[in-house]
Amino acid sequence: MTTLTDIDARGARHCETTALGVLLRHQGLDLSEPMLFGLGSGLSFLYWDGRNMDFPFLGGRVKPFDLTRNLATRLGLELRVRETTSARKAWDDVAAAIDAGHPVGLQLDSYHLDYFGSKVHFGGHVVAMYGYDDHDAHLVDTEQQGGAVSTSLTSLARARAARGPMTARHRSFTLTAPRNPPAPPARIVPAITACADAFLNPPIANLGHRGIEKAGKLVPTWLQRTDDPQRDLPQAALLMEKAGTGGALFRNLYRDFLAECADLLDSGHLRTGHTLYTEAAVLWTEAAALIRKAGDVGDAQCLVQAGSVLGDLSRVEREAMEALVRLGHETP
Repeated sequence: MTTLTDIDARGARHCETTALGVLLRHQGLDLSEPMLFGLGSGLSFLYWDGRNMDFPFLGGRVKPFDLTRNLATRLGLELRVRETTSARKAWDDVAAAIDAGHPVGLQLDSYHLDYFGSKVHFGGHVVAMYGYDDHDAHLVDTEQQGGAVSTSLTSLARARAARGPMTARHRSFTLTAPRNPPAPPARIVPAITACADAFLNPPIANLGHRGIEKAGKLVPTWLQRTDDPQRDLPQAALLMEKAGTGGALFRNLYRDFLAECADLLDSGHLRTGHTLYTEAAVLWTEAAALIRKAGDVGDAQCLVQAGSVLGDLSRVEREAMEALVRLGHETP
């Protein structure tokens, strides 16, 4: 039985940045959630549909754990990752780290956690674990889920062992900061330009600005895509606004990241990007409201309007990223 007492168990808006914040504050590195998200080049877009899916999915960030890997590289952190098919070894890895005084990040399926309010399978959920006893694990999750929470060891084992989309093999990780970590301002430009380049040059049409444009064309057909529009359309809107995205499909977080950066760096390209992402955040919330209304009242015209907003968003975000990618070519 071990519980670390020097943990700052603040829950934030998004699961992975919440866990990263806990681990890094324990290392003496206290960064805002938007800064963690932005330095991890976390923003993206995905339109995901398939024959085995009940309804299309709109994603606004990079794949689970890519943000953590990106942030570790950017800040020169030692990232130690453990994965195994053995539940016993997976537990031993976590217990050993906590017994040695280190909080641990875990990727798991939130469906199985006792405290989780929404019983939907999501294998890309991330929490920080800072203690355990004979019955329970002590975790930090998002503010929405309660911040410092507990779940039974049995439920935690099920969540870690789950298989399906976005799951990992009992993945756990720790972070160690270098003795003299690089100041975040020195890492801002590479983080922004890498994110912008990926967004502007997606390998397939479902990603980045091309993915948003595709969504704009397909969303108007969503009433024909579902057997239960009153369930599926409001659920899609809820995922965009409330499901750990920070609002507006992560655009609020990226807007706030760019605002922090603009206070640290004098750049016209950066100010342009911030202005455009401020506009994009408003438009994403508008699109979500239209999608929700379409499901509530069965009005196809709302989806046509949402598609038009998404068309505008594809242009706005492309222009924002075209400005931001030029940060790498500015004269210091």
